[in-house]
Amino acid sequence: MGSKTTKQGNGGARVIALPADFRLGSVADVKAELIEAFDAPAAQLDGAGVERVDTAALQLLVAFRREATARGQSPAWLGVSEVMRDAAGVLGLAQALELPAPMPA
Repeated sequence: MGSKTTKQGNGGARVIALPADFRLGSVADVKAELIEAFDAPAAQLDGAGVERVDTAALQLLVAFRREATARGQSPAWLGVSEVMRDAAGVLGLAQALELPAPMPA
């Protein structure tokens, strides 16, 4: 099962909404969408709806960000769930993912 939607955002940016269950089983589908995003002028990742995430999924996003940066893109975050933020923190990947600061409660 892939991400919920892939659509065009502001300025032709490719918006990739990450699935609620973003674990190994969905990595291949999301990877295909991320690869397609290299052809867009920009990419925006929406992780606000992520309820479950594993190391493989976060590693995929780190690899995507590195490749996108090498290609001159600066992927932006539209949202990041607390689950995703916590997992990235535990794994020491929050900085590599360039997660935005959490919103105050």
